[in-house]
Amino acid sequence: MGSALILALVGLLAGVLAGFLGIGGGTVMVPVMVALGMTGVQAVGTSTLAIALIALVGSVQNWRMGFLKLNHVAMLGLPALVTAYLGKELATALPNYALLGIFGLFLLLNIYLIGLKKQVVRKAQRSESAGLPAADSIPLPVSPTIARLGIGGLAGFLAGLFGVGGGVVMVPLQILLLHEPIKVAVQTSLGAIVITGLWACLWHALAGNVLLTTGLILGAAGAIGVQVSTRYLPRLPDQAVTIMFRALLALLAGYFFFKAWAGYTALSV
Repeated sequence: MGSALILALVGLLAGVLAGFLGIGGGTVMVPVMVALGMTGVQAVGTSTLAIALIALVGSVQNWRMGFLKLNHVAMLGLPALVTAYLGKELATALPNYALLGIFGLFLLLNIYLIGLKKQVVRKAQRSESAGLPAADSIPLPVSPTIARLGIGGLAGFLAGLFGVGGGVVMVPLQILLLHEPIKVAVQTSLGAIVITGLWACLWHALAGNVLLTTGLILGAAGAIGVQVSTRYLPRLPDQAVTIMFRALLALLAGYFFFKAWAGYTALSV
């Protein structure tokens, strides 16, 4: 009962962060599941189920309001069929301590990526207010289709490897490489997270890495949280929330490094 309550609260927090920061929430859910005694690969696999449910609730709402471009979502999500499998294979093959250590490094990378995302969003907002394109950076010499497939492939790999949605990389890359407006990038990313999360969940479920009840508790609570965040949290100071979340990521990264070192030393004895 106590664990279920903790999972529900964590899922709620993950949903709130997903709606407010535009990320999947796996960076919060995976560490807590590990702390509750699950292996790294179980936490990663179960997180993919919760993330897919959270993103689905938000995307259905966007679709009902006519804000979701399904062809763009499909191009982002299609590569995840292959890349999420590759990520799952790597997560399954790695020793538990190695997966935990790599996830700790990924959490530190997220601190930088969230900062990059904020910079990109602010730059796009200034450009849009001046009547300029959504982003003023020089695009890479690739077609929009190839860019979307590449962005979605990277997100799918991260979903399979780390149990995250991939929104923290999809949103800024869509703005930088595709000159997508901010809202369109966020909405498309959330829709793609449904696909990447489901593919990653499928591969992990076939490997026996998904704990169904745990994933449903996290996902149901997260679905509530994402609704709350989209309505109320934008009123809070954005900078304060970002700083707090970065501090949380740093603490969680330290915890994962500790768990990874403990696991490694235990095997060395």
